[in-house]
Amino acid sequence: MTEPIHVNEKASIHGSDDASSQSSAETVFEDYLHFAAVQRLEEDGGIEAPEKMNWFHSLSSEKGPNVNVDVRDLKEHPMTPSEEERSNASRALRLSSWASVFYLITTDILGPFNAPFAIASVGWVPGVVLYFVMGVMALYTGLILWRLFVRLDSPRHPVRSYGDLAERIYGRAARHVVNVLQSIQLIVNVGTICLGNGQALSQITKFKLCFIVCIVIWAGVGFAIGQIRTLKSYGWLANSAVWINLLIIFISMGFVAHSPPNFAAAQQSLGVMPGPVVTQKFTHLPLFSKVNGIMQMVFAYGGAMIFPEMMAEMRRPMDFWKGMAMAQTLIFVAYLLYGCFVYAFQGQFTLPLAFQGVSKYSWQTVGNVLSLITGIIAAGLYGNIGIKVVYINIVENWFNGPRLMTHKGHVIWIFLVFIYWSLAFIVGAAIPQIQSITGLIAAVAIMQFTYSFPPLLRVGYDVITDAMVADKKFTPGSGASGRVDTWKDRSRWMRGIFGGRFWFKVFNLVIGLGGLAMAGLGIWGAGEQIKATFAMSGSATSFGCKSPVG
Repeated sequence: MTEPIHVNEKASIHGSDDASSQSSAETVFEDYLHFAAVQRLEEDGGIEAPEKMNWFHSLSSEKGPNVNVDVRDLKEHPMTPSEEERSNASRALRLSSWASVFYLITTDILGPFNAPFAIASVGWVPGVVLYFVMGVMALYTGLILWRLFVRLDSPRHPVRSYGDLAERIYGRAARHVVNVLQSIQLIVNVGTICLGNGQALSQITKFKLCFIVCIVIWAGVGFAIGQIRTLKSYGWLANSAVWINLLIIFISMGFVAHSPPNFAAAQQSLGVMPGPVVTQKFTHLPLFSKVNGIMQMVFAYGGAMIFPEMMAEMRRPMDFWKGMAMAQTLIFVAYLLYGCFVYAFQGQFTLPLAFQGVSKYSWQTVGNVLSLITGIIAAGLYGNIGIKVVYINIVENWFNGPRLMTHKGHVIWIFLVFIYWSLAFIVGAAIPQIQSITGLIAAVAIMQFTYSFPPLLRVGYDVITDAMVADKKFTPGSGASGRVDTWKDRSRWMRGIFGGRFWFKVFNLVIGLGGLAMAGLGIWGAGEQIKATFAMSGSATSFGCKSPVG
């Protein structure tokens, strides 16, 4: 038996003051793997016994020593000044726990309240089955993102966003695609919440306040809450939002069970004429309406887009799976329970925000007031992540601007918050249709971040690491000198594709391509839904005073 192994924190992470020993070779994939393994061991307080190092490395036991780092051979690898700066900035943000992650994921305001509408769009059988299947797949892809993060992140080479994962596996072009889609999704999410809160405020005021003003008010509130810069500071807000959301669910279920549907709002928003409540095993709506309903389900599992950002601010990213698994379980149970209950009582009259489908004004107001609180918290969370994506990629990387947590960074942050919430207002006011805008963004972005990108990233990771099996033992800072061949050689591709678990790669590839195909269908369905809704007589118009729900 070998002697217990201890990781020297100063040597492996902070390095020494003498950076002259650092190789000038460019950073390669093996560097990310090596320092990520070292960091995960240090987060566990070092290695106290040989058997304790096996659990992490056994996750990829078949991939060889360049993936499963042997910490017994660790030597000092001092950081360059830029690496030291990145490391310090990364450590300054690592404050959150797995419990905070649970609350942050479940803060999503729109998921539970559009669940009844999603089931109403497709019927009992497809609704229940698809919610379950999508929930299981969202859990699987969330675990993929967690696995990739802990294998590639370290303070020396921190993963700060979804785009960082994409770049390390597929290159800079992939990073740009991810960043653009992520920015679009976050802005639309914030704009959707502003729209939902605007609808709530318009109902509270009995439609006496111009609808566009209702949206402007919440954009202003968002600007104020957007001054919070760290996710840890959102912890207690997210905590309260989860319980308030659950309170809205149970209160509105009681209201729905003891009052008729809001026929006027259903006619105004969906074009459904008053009549008896009807539920169906399979609906007979147009195909685009069914597709749009499925995209509402996708929206419920849209938190994967910010999973890497959450892990980047955790003290122990290895614990992320706990918070994520608990959150996905709660989301599935609460959403499906709420969706089935409301659909059973309201049928075809179910609104995209179900608690607004209560006919009594006093009961509407209870749900609306509570939703205003949780809505702005969720919008603040999405805005926080969205502005960080912009700040890191444009201010820091393109213009070499100050780090976020500095005083100059705070000044720039304030300016970006104003621009961001102004864009969110434009999105919410331009398409005053909750069901259409959520379906569109689910197809354009959420399908990719939750169902398409994670398995495709895992395929790329497995190809790269399986190709390393024949390489010489890696030395940090040596670049690609230890590789026996390059990606220009057929042999490396053959090892990468057919080595290791070939059918697991095929499985993930099929899932990823299936997600992309479904996204294309969803974009068509959302476009047709938007066109049909605007064509209805009496519907709300862009930047107008008329409310979509009255």
